[in-house]
Amino acid sequence: MDGQNLCPANRGESHSSNPAALYVSLELSSAKWLITLLAPGSEKMSRHIVSGGSGDALLDLLDRLKEKCERSIGSPIRIVAIMEAGRDGFWIHRLLEANQVESHVVEAASMAVSRRHRRAKTDAIDGETLLRTLLAWKRGEPRVCAMVRPPTPDEEDQRRISREREILVEERIGHTNRIKGLLASQGIRDFEPLRKGCRERLEELRTGDGRPLPFRLKAEIARELQRIELLMRQLDAVEAERDALVQPTATEMTSPRPACLLLRLRGIGHQAAAVLYLEALFRQFDNRRQVAAYAGLAPSPWKSGQCDRDQGVSKAGNPRVRKMMIELAWLWLRYQPGSAVSRWFQERVGAERGRVRRISIVAVARKLLVALWRYVTLGEIPEGAVLKTV
Repeated sequence: MDGQNLCPANRGESHSSNPAALYVSLELSSAKWLITLLAPGSEKMSRHIVSGGSGDALLDLLDRLKEKCERSIGSPIRIVAIMEAGRDGFWIHRLLEANQVESHVVEAASMAVSRRHRRAKTDAIDGETLLRTLLAWKRGEPRVCAMVRPPTPDEEDQRRISREREILVEERIGHTNRIKGLLASQGIRDFEPLRKGCRERLEELRTGDGRPLPFRLKAEIARELQRIELLMRQLDAVEAERDALVQPTATEMTSPRPACLLLRLRGIGHQAAAVLYLEALFRQFDNRRQVAAYAGLAPSPWKSGQCDRDQGVSKAGNPRVRKMMIELAWLWLRYQPGSAVSRWFQERVGAERGRVRRISIVAVARKLLVALWRYVTLGEIPEGAVLKTV
């Protein structure tokens, strides 16, 4: 699950010091949900299965188990649940929270697993691993896992704008490349499907050996062009909605929304502003390390004995933010050459080319993301940055 804000283990709560809790893990799949639980005062885990996608069946099961445990110990208990961030999104988490269940969503890749070449993996083992992870996290064990901070339904819905545009652009590229590939097989290499008048030019095309385009090939390309035209109309609609989201209105010129602040900086356009804000900067971060880690731009050191090397960035965060920041870093060097970040890059890289330049641009992306986070949250303009002229 991309787009998560991860928080370390710092709860400091012990299972033994708080027995009035029923700990539950949910292993979710399309066909069935495996519920693994540990009752208060018990050391043995039990398992139950409900149909996949049935929230009512899950709530009924938890209610029955809670009543059974309360009768057993003679006092009220609470339910603490954990699940992995994945295909089902956050609706199950919200359903549990709405029914007085303390729910947590964990990033699956942050949990420790066996490092054997061939490790056993079953739903039962995964359910137990989730439950043990929850118990350790509630005890306050450091770095046992990374919990996800789920977005609100409105926040989750808003970022559909940038994500849908990304999908539409990929589809447009696919259809464009298919047309070029079909024509290349006939010796035609100068046809641009996105250029104005491409339909009229299609009628005039001749193969490399001087023949008119075959009838069925021409019909197939015409249908591909229709798909591209539909995609272009949908792109225009999505981009208009995106622009309205990040463009300040007349009443917001003195106090613009955070998304509009990014658009004021030279070198940042509507798409970059939308992606950065909707995917990352709308969230609450405690420090710059969390900001860099969320984008997967944090370093990954490898230190053991006399071995001390850097493995590069972790790539464990939001891939959309990371991709956008790398693109924006190159644009920042071009449009903001006098900024502190750009000067740092020039002093470090100079006239170097190749690997040194590619590695340093990642550091620029990390520094720039932190500077933009401070700009959006605290109003501090990045040092040396220039605002657009109105």
